[in-house]
Amino acid sequence: MKTTEELYQELLADFEGRIGQSVSNSCDLAVRLYAVAAQVEALYAQADWVARQCFPQTAEEAYLDYHAQMRGLTRAAAVRAEGTLRFAVRQTVQEELTVPKGTVCLTGRDVRYETVEDAVLAAGQTYVDVPARAVEAGSGSNTGAGTVLAMSVPPAGIVSCTNPEAFTGGADAEGNESLRRRVLDSFRRLPNGANAAFYETEAMGYPGVAAAKAVGRARGVGTVDVYVATTAGVPDAALTAAIQADLDAKREIAVDLQVKAPTTAAVNVGVALQAAEGHAFETVKARAEEALRAYFSGARLAEPVLLSELYAVLHEVEGIGRYRVVSPAADIAAAPTVLPVLGTLSVTAEGAQGNGV
Repeated sequence: MKTTEELYQELLADFEGRIGQSVSNSCDLAVRLYAVAAQVEALYAQADWVARQCFPQTAEEAYLDYHAQMRGLTRAAAVRAEGTLRFAVRQTVQEELTVPKGTVCLTGRDVRYETVEDAVLAAGQTYVDVPARAVEAGSGSNTGAGTVLAMSVPPAGIVSCTNPEAFTGGADAEGNESLRRRVLDSFRRLPNGANAAFYETEAMGYPGVAAAKAVGRARGVGTVDVYVATTAGVPDAALTAAIQADLDAKREIAVDLQVKAPTTAAVNVGVALQAAEGHAFETVKARAEEALRAYFSGARLAEPVLLSELYAVLHEVEGIGRYRVVSPAADIAAAPTVLPVLGTLSVTAEGAQGNGV
């Protein structure tokens, strides 16, 4: 694309050629020509931007959404993390205490979680566990066990709250590159109402579904099994039943179709690392653990676990210095019905002489 200066020089040269004499750079006409050149450059930029939005390979944001809509696709919305909040008292109570639905608790970073149903701390008990979810969606709503520390408005008689297990499943809205891949894949694998691409596309249209894999002849001729995974991992029975009902209404005649949750395969991950100068090891360790947990989402359904990808995840961790993946020792192959999930996670300090990256 031409710059303002290049356009100005072209306008100036053309004008001088037409009048047969030179024009001083300090005259009023030169200023006018420069202003015109600036506007022409803006038009070049606008035309270039319009051209990029015309094709899914280069479109961005809302214009990429328009391309997706033409293929029957929508950008996956952000998802809220889910888990359990534990409300406790110092000693057993003599009468029931109520924990209302919508009770809000916070982490030290002011990430908020709310209960999704009413609960009762029974007489003679010291705590009650209540299903909860993040107030705001996004990957930032994931948090480790024991990180919820305070209540916004404590229910009567309740003195403390925490989360005995991690809140998981939170995810940001689908990014441009992920949506772009799906749009382009819809051209390569045209859904026709009978092929795997059709079943997978339909299943991916459900909120929270991170991946879907259709397996033909799974139980013999005329059978199709569709495996789905959510951002948090294995879907619940309500989600699989809803997708089953939808696909039953759209499937081919005489096809025996079943929507299933995948089997899980635990992958134990061990990492040795050093913090870069100026960074505390414990802080970097927490960041590495968070990044590795995020890697093992439901989007890994039927995908391999590659050492190169684990190294790439660690490479993006702020403050990390030397690092190496201790386990797994080799790539783990993909299987169409298997969802790799994180097993044990060990992040230790790498010795000064370790074979880190």
